[in-house]
Amino acid sequence: MRRKDVLVSGSSAADVSAPGPAGGTAADTPGDRALRPFGLRCEHRATPLGIDEPAPRLSWRLGSEHRGDDPVAYRVRVAEHPEDLDEGGQLLWDTGRVSDPGAIAVQYTGPALRGRTRYHWRVSVWPGGPSAPTEATSWFETAFTDAGAWRASWITHDPHRVGVMDAPTEGEFALDDHGLSPCPVLRRTFTGSPGTRARLHVSARGLYEVRLNGVRVGDAELAPGWTDYRRRVQYQTYDVGELLREGENVLAATLADGWWSGFVGFEPRRAGAHYGSFPQFLAELHLTGPDGRSTTIVTDDSWRTGTGVVRHADLLMGERHDLRHAADGWELPGFDDSGWPPALITDTDHRSLVASVDEPVRAMAELRPRSVTRTSADTHLVDFGQNLAGRVRLRIARLAPGARVVIRHAEALDASHRLYTANLRTAAATDVLVGDGRRDIVFEPRFTYHGFRYAEISGVPELAVSDVVAVALHSDTPWAGEFDCSDTELRQLHDCVAWGQRSNFVSVPTDCPQRDERLGWLADAQVFLPTAALNADVAAFFTKWLRDVDDARTPDGGFTNVAPRLVGVADEGAPGWGDAGVIIPWHLYRTYDDPRFLERALAGMCAWVDLIHRHNPALVWRRRVGPHFSDWLAPGTPTPRDVVATAYFAHSARLTARAADVLGRNEAGNHYHRLADDIRHAFTEHFVTVGRGADGLPVVRVEGDTQSGYLLALGFELLPPELVDPAARRLAELIESAGPALLTGFLGVALAAPVLDAHGRADLAHALLRRDEVPSWRFPLRHGATTIWERWDGWTPGAGFRAPSMNSFNHYALGSIGEWLYRGVAGLDQVPDSTGYRHLRVRPRPGPLRHASARHASVRGNVEVAWERNGDRLALRVRVPPGAVADVHVPTTDPCSVLESGAVPSADDPHVTLIATRPDHVLYRVSSGVYRFTAACPPADGPAGTPHAECLRPSLTPGPRTSGPAAKPSFACSHEEDTP
Repeated sequence: MRRKDVLVSGSSAADVSAPGPAGGTAADTPGDRALRPFGLRCEHRATPLGIDEPAPRLSWRLGSEHRGDDPVAYRVRVAEHPEDLDEGGQLLWDTGRVSDPGAIAVQYTGPALRGRTRYHWRVSVWPGGPSAPTEATSWFETAFTDAGAWRASWITHDPHRVGVMDAPTEGEFALDDHGLSPCPVLRRTFTGSPGTRARLHVSARGLYEVRLNGVRVGDAELAPGWTDYRRRVQYQTYDVGELLREGENVLAATLADGWWSGFVGFEPRRAGAHYGSFPQFLAELHLTGPDGRSTTIVTDDSWRTGTGVVRHADLLMGERHDLRHAADGWELPGFDDSGWPPALITDTDHRSLVASVDEPVRAMAELRPRSVTRTSADTHLVDFGQNLAGRVRLRIARLAPGARVVIRHAEALDASHRLYTANLRTAAATDVLVGDGRRDIVFEPRFTYHGFRYAEISGVPELAVSDVVAVALHSDTPWAGEFDCSDTELRQLHDCVAWGQRSNFVSVPTDCPQRDERLGWLADAQVFLPTAALNADVAAFFTKWLRDVDDARTPDGGFTNVAPRLVGVADEGAPGWGDAGVIIPWHLYRTYDDPRFLERALAGMCAWVDLIHRHNPALVWRRRVGPHFSDWLAPGTPTPRDVVATAYFAHSARLTARAADVLGRNEAGNHYHRLADDIRHAFTEHFVTVGRGADGLPVVRVEGDTQSGYLLALGFELLPPELVDPAARRLAELIESAGPALLTGFLGVALAAPVLDAHGRADLAHALLRRDEVPSWRFPLRHGATTIWERWDGWTPGAGFRAPSMNSFNHYALGSIGEWLYRGVAGLDQVPDSTGYRHLRVRPRPGPLRHASARHASVRGNVEVAWERNGDRLALRVRVPPGAVADVHVPTTDPCSVLESGAVPSADDPHVTLIATRPDHVLYRVSSGVYRFTAACPPADGPAGTPHAECLRPSLTPGPRTSGPAAKPSFACSHEEDTP
């Protein structure tokens, strides 16, 4: 099991943040350590078991405690046996020494990789001078390299078998099954022995959980994950050799509907069964004995099937276990299954099968309750202190035959201190356990998840804090970022952003985890990606999802609004939504320095831009706009839809041109650059007016005169140079006159702080962060938020809850401000033409804060920035990974006051070069290593933080607390997190 985070008692779950101080972790503390590679990855994953990529990307990160300790060359070797990586060994592939100071990856170009084979690889990195190379070693293992190699059949419990039915007794849940069927269970016996090499390749149309001799295989949750099953079905590979026993062994599986045949989305005429009507199972177990002889166990009609305790399981509706249906020992050897019918073979088609390219959903944290409150004789209200996506695990001393325990979930409480469930819409979010008289029961659903902070548990007369745990589920995207500052509420805001990301990265990037939706909306993902990629390593996660996006494309080349594509949501992509198919690959390329993101996406990018152009030859995007959500949920005056659409048209054309440039497609690049220029001119001609003010200065108006209109024009660089400053002034006027406040929706909010900063108004970005009235980020914090809300005013003291038809309290889109906490407040960024953090830009925006820090485990190595005010001086610490340089903007109005490591920077220092002196900063370029600047700096010009504890008191969560504080889970020690 890889349940990463153990529970500890301590502070509120709302205080959870990424591990360790931004100044470094214990493994990164300074020492006499020279250049070395670490963090080896294959296809952006650590030691992946079961890949089908024929030419995998092998990458590494670099660390050193010495300045200027940069690589000059590398060598990568691949072999089937680890001992062959040594000199004189039998290598499969060897790059030889390659002189490339910027290299952090290489694509395998050796002989064809064999299927179901483990390969070991080693990278050697040479520093400058006579030093010997340092090395690191890892491995990857292939799965099926040809879909035709599969021998297994798709099987299931015969869905047409109809059992006898008795009338429900009083109080039974027999009819409350939402039309769902009991979950099938399947088993197969075989003969085995310890010491056998065993690989299990497994998938499902639906969800699966596999056990070998009663022991759960792997730790994947909700496997095999959500795809458009008509195009791709993922499978996973497991090493199960240690689970084998001598003699009889049993391979057993439980299936559930999941996304395949369960409830998904909000379309009442097609609420579920989008891909099939019942779950199906596929597995191959390959056994190789010490003598080399092989045996393969496949799914076929020799398997026996039945149903068990799970009477229904659904992602939206919940899960019901009835212990009276238990067949104890069915997954163990010795069980008599002679009365079970054979499995039904449903299909033998393997063409859609693909190996997983990302890490699965896992149980990533456990939270004890903040409080447990009795509300009636056998009902308790549990507050976990944190909104999350996951499930509840409950211990029960005894449950009488036929007695029920019911767990209902909600994000908030209403004015009567009861669960507020109206915003769940049709999602029942209810888990049920029916007893059979046994004792010491642990009830934990396995095939559902809910978005909740509160759980109402009925049917249990006594409930202690130690009896109940919230288990947080999300895709295992290794945490890569840390942020800290002197403002308590800004730290809390960062935590809310992080929890929103965790809650909504569940196989796909969903909009929300609680209601009957949970779809992969493209716009939400594209505005939040810059923040997400600073918080976590999302390369593999988005590699998978971009395939979903590509699978969802319409026949004429259009991107859709959601991926995987789903009935009930308009296929035709809206402006800002469909454009994610262009924006996301570009940002991933810049973040991870992997041009394959662009190679795989370029055809779709071109087709999207061509589709818009074909239907809008006048270059103002008015036709084929889909549902045109515009700047979704903006509280102010709506931005004209043509303005939003045409701005995104220009932006997509420009990014497509840049992608073509990167890939050397010069003709295509020139074409789309010309098109982007033409759209830019059309935007100015149609939507921009210019006049003169009383002071004689130019006055610019973008049609609609809204904040988002100017943010799009400035953020996407659509204005002629002479109109940029007047437009920026007008943007600032609109924000200041509103409060200062943002009146933007999903699309505008992501641009607000970066655009203000880029145009000299970081002070106004800080003012927006300090605002505590609606609309603002602090208002929800002061009223109980532990995740980002869908609406600025999802709840207010005067009006209560907004319309429940669309009012999520765990929705990451407005959390896109997280990007500026890293890049602006802390100052951790890269220059516009840099990829993979090879050329950093360190430019803190202190504002009224006393200190701030950020750390990011970049694809190149660890990047760190930490600054602190001490009286009238500011200290700035910077870590630059080997092979990178940094432009460091030292905030000061006194250039002569700048010191580095306690001394005036010398013109002879090869690692610190003065580039420019500006009125508010001095710019230095530094090589790799750790640097400590100090300089004179005016004291903070505003409130330094939020010292008043009462501002953090939740007003959405009233009621007595009868237990101690909630536990604080740690998100350290992911199996994919490693240090130099």
